[in-house]
Amino acid sequence: MFILQNFALGEWVEGTGPKTDLIHAVTGEKIGEASSHGLDFKAMLQYARRVGGPALRAYTFHQRALMLKRIAIALMERKEEFYPLSSMTGATRTDSWVDIEGGIGTFFAYASRGRREFTNERFHVEGPTEPLSKHGTFVGRHILVPMEGAAVHINAFNFPVWGMLEKLAPALLAGVPCLVKPSTTGSHLTHAVFKAILDTGELPKGALQLICGEARTLLEHVEEQDIVAFTGSAATGQKLKSAPGILQHSVSFNMEADSLNCSILGPDAVPGTEEFDLFIKEVTREMTSKSGQKCTAIRRTIVPAGLEEAVIAALAKRLGSTTIGDPTAEGVRMGPLASRAQVKSVASSAEAIRAAAERVYGGGDFAVVGADREKGSFFAPELLYCADPLNRLEPHDIEAFGPVNTVMPYRDLGEAVQLARMGRGSLVGSLITHDPKVAQEVILGAACFHGRMLVLDRTSAKESTGHGSPLPNLVHGGPGRAGGGEEMGGARGVTHYLQRVALQGSPSMITAITREWTKGAEEKQDAVHPFRKTFDELEVGDTLITKTRTITLEDVEAFAKLSGDTFYAHMNDEDARSNGVFEGRVAHGYFIVSAAAGLFVDPDLGPVLANYGLEKLRFTKPVYPGDTIHVRLTVKQKTAKDTPEGTIPQGVVEWDVEVINQHGEPVAVYSILTLVRRGDVAPVATTHAA
Repeated sequence: MFILQNFALGEWVEGTGPKTDLIHAVTGEKIGEASSHGLDFKAMLQYARRVGGPALRAYTFHQRALMLKRIAIALMERKEEFYPLSSMTGATRTDSWVDIEGGIGTFFAYASRGRREFTNERFHVEGPTEPLSKHGTFVGRHILVPMEGAAVHINAFNFPVWGMLEKLAPALLAGVPCLVKPSTTGSHLTHAVFKAILDTGELPKGALQLICGEARTLLEHVEEQDIVAFTGSAATGQKLKSAPGILQHSVSFNMEADSLNCSILGPDAVPGTEEFDLFIKEVTREMTSKSGQKCTAIRRTIVPAGLEEAVIAALAKRLGSTTIGDPTAEGVRMGPLASRAQVKSVASSAEAIRAAAERVYGGGDFAVVGADREKGSFFAPELLYCADPLNRLEPHDIEAFGPVNTVMPYRDLGEAVQLARMGRGSLVGSLITHDPKVAQEVILGAACFHGRMLVLDRTSAKESTGHGSPLPNLVHGGPGRAGGGEEMGGARGVTHYLQRVALQGSPSMITAITREWTKGAEEKQDAVHPFRKTFDELEVGDTLITKTRTITLEDVEAFAKLSGDTFYAHMNDEDARSNGVFEGRVAHGYFIVSAAAGLFVDPDLGPVLANYGLEKLRFTKPVYPGDTIHVRLTVKQKTAKDTPEGTIPQGVVEWDVEVINQHGEPVAVYSILTLVRRGDVAPVATTHAA
């Protein structure tokens, strides 16, 4: 039997006082106990702020990203330990895969994002420099710094692993310590994965704490630097969001609530089309996956008037082939609900919806494979039909958090959009159509009421992740009833745990703070060509002013012949003047970039290993034969790279490049990235330095 301990103040602690029983969803037997009584929530929050926070913030984004990666690898190696625990919650192997490996995959995704989209610093520079004065001596910049409080994560029962990991990944990457409060139902699985995370030894003290049992007075002790993220019912979320501690300290509160998501069948997707078959498959999957216990599951099925019977018949046939029972039994495709309390709740909600709809499938006796239906938490799929969905609000207001779905007709696309919007805010909506015009009208009409919208057709079907699958690189959340919150979304998810600060000052001061060179800041020139310096020797602001080069007509024609680019503006003087843009033949922009490289590149073997890329290229003025150019090359930013065993230690250097004509006007601006060897290599002076 599981006696779930809490992890508080760096120690495993068993709760005292009243305990909550943990029940096997299949057998109805007691499998454990959990209690949070005796925990000092105020001390736990202070421990996170004073111990965990400083330790995490001492790491850079890249170090925290690598930490996530190592944890994810360790969890993946132990994944088979978690599947038997997951089956006790009623989840099939497929359901568990989404929960367990989907959750671990989110850690992998944020480990990758952390190294790609954030610099190797303890803060993040966001967006371009904003000029604030006429002569450029006063500028602005935004930076993001970790909040110095604790993240309180209150999770729902339906995804004990993914629900925890999808919140932890962006929070830990941001450098914010976390208190995890899972639903007591299914918390034995959360507990096991949480312990496995701690077993890796990757996290510093205070970075993670776990509360098994009731949250009780937890939110009474939150402060202004804390962040609360909640997943669950809209009613519970609203209650927590209005807690005095949240309101008094203006605590950031992110809510992701259950919603009445819809799927719309396009008028072109008639029986016999691939789209019709995809629609039936998708609706059925969302009713039976996790036994319909998904915040993203389809609750409202919106179909063209006249196709109701065909849709209901096809859904009934597919639902009829769904085997219900013990998730570990062979052939079972749908397990029980999470608890007997959930069975009662779903039944009550379905009955309330039936005040406006008739039941067209389900509701009678049903067989259960490998288990006792009366002891377990089983509930068969139920399909309802509402003939007048524009005038009956029950299907749009009442959610049965299980395998219950209401079919409703629409007469035209305007009605379909109206019905989709009547959910008053959803996490996700889907449209199955192969007609782009239908897609544009429906999506743009319903988008403001949804956090995510899927357009599914024969082209995307094979690779689509489906209606109900939130992905770490896309936002998860929605307006209105869905909670008005937002999670994940790639780097966006990390910014929810960071404070955005607007900086103002001189370019040199902003450069000193951000360690990223700002135009107008001090430039450092010496006799050593910057390409002769190692990564460690280069400093932000190191600048090379090159010698000049006069561009000739022969250069232009030679480049045209070599590149094959014989665009008229480069080859015909009269045609170039006639277009109203140029005064005559102009040099190719890419030739100017190439010529600029010829001016600033040091050719000899040295610390620069490779050209890593070119970004943000703009041609600001034309260059004509006879014009003379030179280049200003400045170290803009340095990012140390991880060094796998057996490779050369290196870093990425971003260089600000400005190509300037004889009038002192920039003709091209861009950034280049180079891989530069790290280490102490004596610089060698060359004749290429200006």
